[in-house]
This record gives sequence, C-alpha cells and structure tokens, in this order.
Amino acid sequence: MSDRLAVLPQYLLPKLALTRFAGRIANARAGKLTTHLISWFAGKYQVNMEEAKNSDLSSYASFNEFFTRELKAGARPLAKSDWVCPVDGAISQFGPIEKDQIFQAKGHNYSTTALLAGDSQAAARYTDGHFATIYLSPRDYHRIHMPCDAKLQRMVYVPGDLFSVNPTTARGVPGLFARNERVVCHFESEFGPFVLVLVGATIVGSMATVWHGVVNPPRPGHIQEWDYSAQQILLKKGEEMGRFLLGSTVVLLFPPATVTINTEWDAARPVRLGEKMADRQTTQ
Repeated sequence: MSDRLAVLPQYLLPKLALTRFAGRIANARAGKLTTHLISWFAGKYQVNMEEAKNSDLSSYASFNEFFTRELKAGARPLAKSDWVCPVDGAISQFGPIEKDQIFQAKGHNYSTTALLAGDSQAAARYTDGHFATIYLSPRDYHRIHMPCDAKLQRMVYVPGDLFSVNPTTARGVPGLFARNERVVCHFESEFGPFVLVLVGATIVGSMATVWHGVVNPPRPGHIQEWDYSAQQILLKKGEEMGRFLLGSTVVLLFPPATVTINTEWDAARPVRLGEKMADRQTTQ
C-alpha cells in the first residue's frame, strides 16, 4: 500500500473531535480505570519506567501525569557539545535548508515561511541554514529541553490540521509540519538565533511551555503571538522548556554557517535527550 493511500483515512477522520476526546480521557482521574489504562499503555509500548523518577504506575492520578513523567536525576547526561538533542525520539530528517526549502520526506518539501506561519522576515534568517526534525513516539519521554543556553524572544501559536506525525504520514501528507497546529518558539543564543517548533498531531491534547503553561487548548482558530523580548526569560542548556501531552514532533531551524550536525546522525536513527546534536560551524 502506498503512503498516500495509507494516510487517506486521516483526511476523513474528525481529528479535532478525536483530539478533544483523547484530551478528556488523558486528564481524567478515574482511579483504577486510569491505572489500568496506564498499565496497558506501558506494556504495549514497552515504556522504560526504571528511568522515571516515579516508577509506580499506580501512583499517577491521570494518564497525562504518567505521560509527562519526570526522569530520575542524571538519567540524561549532557554531552560536551555546543547543542544537545532536546528530546528522546527518532530523527525524521535533518540537513541543509535549500534556500527556503526544508526536506520532509521523499517527494515532499515545505518552506520555512510556511512553517513560521507566513513570517517571511523571520524565515529569511534561516535561508540556506540547517534544520533537524525529531519524532517522538508514544513510548518516548515527552518533555522538551533546551539544546543550548538561550533567551526567549517570542512565541507564536499557529492553528492548523491535526494529522498524525508518524513516518508513514510524513511520507504521505505534503507539507505536514507546516500545516499541522504548532507552537513556534524564537530564541537568541551566543551562537545566534534559532527556532524550536512544537508540532501538534492527532490526539495531542495540548502543548505547554514552562514560561506560559498550557498553550492549547483553547484553540482560537487564529494566530496568537507573545512578545518576550523585553523580559529576561533565560533558559539553560538541558533545562525543560515545554512538553507534549501525548506525542508529536519538534523541528529546529538554524541560520547559515552556524552548525555542524553530529556526523553520527542519520534519518530514522534513535536519539536521546542530551546527546550531541551539533557544534558551532568553524571556518576553514
């Protein structure tokens, strides 16, 4: 079956209704029913609870408490590199941005301007730069951490579709990451600006950041922007910056002549929070 055919049912499903329903289930505090759901999920997806700060499945009051569980101290040591991987997951794609085009999958590109909700001025900073797209599967740790020390400049909520973001959908839905609902976070670091995009998906009940809390819901149906440039919101490398309530994908954008991506990285390779992602690019 072709990828386009495989994803056809997603065009027909009531994705927003499913997502709202899943959000209610995930937030429910239903005692033994909640514990049963968590136990089933942990077994089905082989979730490693030994690395969780709280490994007792029965102690989580809601599924979302379990899903966004904290790790034990030291579970994800930070590599000695300029940028570290911000999440556990698998590499969807990474590499150079060709002018303004980001590679999604064979036969599919999308533009930096589209990803950044039509903000051509912001997108121009990343022309011929680099990108990295990382997919978080259901079994992964779902908090997102900082790849380097940085100051938050602004955050933009972008309404959109709620397609799944698994590899099959990435191959079958054109412009997937630029059409799904997302939260775009703009940062400045000692190496220059970068963007970290939290991409929503089917049954992703919400996305949250440490400085704002839950961003969605509500889902107002229009772009919302928060300007933090006058504030001193400084986040350290490895510090939590946000989380998914149910899983999804992150996309990072870097300006040209900024980064040299880890040579051990490859598409579909599993990655872990804190491992080397990139070092600053040096001129020869």
